[in-house]
Amino acid sequence: MPPSPRPAAPLPRRPAIAFPRPLAAALPRRLTRVLWSAGPALRGSWLIALLVVCAGAAGLAYGAGFGGARPLLLALAPVLPVAGVAFSYGPYADPMYEISAASPSCGLRLVLTRAAAVLGVSLPLLTGVSALLPGTPGLPGAAAWLLPGLALTLGALALGSYIGCRAAAGIVAAGWSSAVLLPVLAARSGGSGGAGAFPVRELAEQLGRYLSGGVTQGGWAAAAALCAGLVLLRRDRLEAA
Repeated sequence: MPPSPRPAAPLPRRPAIAFPRPLAAALPRRLTRVLWSAGPALRGSWLIALLVVCAGAAGLAYGAGFGGARPLLLALAPVLPVAGVAFSYGPYADPMYEISAASPSCGLRLVLTRAAAVLGVSLPLLTGVSALLPGTPGLPGAAAWLLPGLALTLGALALGSYIGCRAAAGIVAAGWSSAVLLPVLAARSGGSGGAGAFPVRELAEQLGRYLSGGVTQGGWAAAAALCAGLVLLRRDRLEAA
């Protein structure tokens, strides 16, 4: 009796090829994480105040015919992102701060995400509204405040690693307001201009000193770079800010 044929050996299975997850499926999850991280920066009183400032400047310029609307907006613009960053990070701003502080994205990454959200909203909005307002002789361009605003925001973050974000934002905002407004008030009290009139020309000239010119803008860029370096060096202290 002939021997029965041996059963054929099973072919080895090829390892399953792991295809990369489609990009369309990964994007919603990443977008959700980014929006969750940036959430406190894009809601609350700061965003309402920003919209009120922009709407008020446009209403003063075109509704009341006030010629100082654009200088006032440019005087306020550099410190509005500072306030937005200060009120978007910390236990007083985020009801889920303890949970987020324990996550891998806490600290510097979370601060920079919310700072980027604040700057991403305030920079184009304030610049666009300022460009639509009537100009004033001696006043710098609508985008001249961008580097100063960035430098002040990074300066507030760097100082916030020592004393906390809210206190640092208050000091930076007070310093900028004093540097811009005190010379204008001193010139007004010295007798230049009519009594009781808003010092449009003096404010425009003072803003020109701080915002106009390549040397001035280069100084703001250098200050922004120095503050960014200090933020990186002090990144471990931002968790407690």
